[in-house]
Amino acid sequence: MLADIFTHKVDYADLYFQHTRNEAWSLEEGIVKSGSFSIDQGVGVRAVSGDKTAFAYSDDISLPALSQAAAATRTIGKSGGGRVKVAGSLASHTGRNLYAPNDPLDSMTATEKVALLEKIEKLARAKDPRVVQVMAGLAGEYDVVLVARSDGVIAADVRPLVRVSVTVIAEQNGRREIGSSGGGGRYAYGYFTDDLLRKYVDEAVSSALVNLEARPAPAGAMTVVLGPGWPGVLLHEAVGHGLEGDFNRKGSSAFAGRMGERVAAKGVTVVDDGTIANRRGSLNLDDEGNPTQCTTLIEDGILRGYIQDTLNARLMKMPVTGNARRESYAALPMPRMTNTYMLNGDRDPQEILASVKRGLYAVNFGGGQV
Repeated sequence: MLADIFTHKVDYADLYFQHTRNEAWSLEEGIVKSGSFSIDQGVGVRAVSGDKTAFAYSDDISLPALSQAAAATRTIGKSGGGRVKVAGSLASHTGRNLYAPNDPLDSMTATEKVALLEKIEKLARAKDPRVVQVMAGLAGEYDVVLVARSDGVIAADVRPLVRVSVTVIAEQNGRREIGSSGGGGRYAYGYFTDDLLRKYVDEAVSSALVNLEARPAPAGAMTVVLGPGWPGVLLHEAVGHGLEGDFNRKGSSAFAGRMGERVAAKGVTVVDDGTIANRRGSLNLDDEGNPTQCTTLIEDGILRGYIQDTLNARLMKMPVTGNARRESYAALPMPRMTNTYMLNGDRDPQEILASVKRGLYAVNFGGGQV
């Protein structure tokens, strides 16, 4: 099939096979409000010539469908580069073992999944009498991918993913406020122990109760101190996306052309690490079949690297970093973050807080958007 694509002039080609099963459950006021299940599968066929890409996909994994998709990608050869010989044999590309290849959807019965959500509601209502409404959610995914490349590499990964969420509404003196928490990673549902569920509930209820006592923030410019953990979403949105290779190659990022320059204060080191065991952003292999890695992006305030996939790394003459991500088999890969965060500094957190005479301490964030 790859040889068929290379009947015209292209630099690189790959096949991306995917089979995914997803489910989601939600419970509100003791009632299962929704339950969904989906199966999706297909193959994406890509051919790259210079900075041009031809792409076709099919949800039918059969030889005729593959041949048709491959034929569609040959059009890029009309403006293509040098002809490349396809490897005569395939060689496996060994990745990591960052998570067990278990199917979370089969790790519990439907009855057990509902019971888990009911347990969350019971814990939340018992936590404080001001809790008047509880919403709990459970989601799981089982994703199997295989990449076959024109350089002879064949790579596969089995990717479980689970998440629990809890949202509570607390009421006091006619005022209602909301709090939420949750978590997950590349596990089976057994990851959610009673202690962990209790932790999520405690965080959600505590947030709602704090909001009941909250007053409007003072106006004016002031210093903001971010707590550890999810406040890092600001780093993700304001810095991380700007370090993705495609934006820098096209010159649309504030970091474009600034390699080796100071872009942050001394002591600031930012990495993208796709090798942390069981983390949501981690992968054994990226969506081009390259092993993930820990990439230093900013070192002591100096810009040292970008997040790269194969195409952008080749065009920018930079190393591939194992950050190719696809929304699905029906989408092209793009260089995107795995787990991007700032390394610990050498200052005590209490020292940082004490240094601010008037400011805001942001303990947690619920989400972000560019």
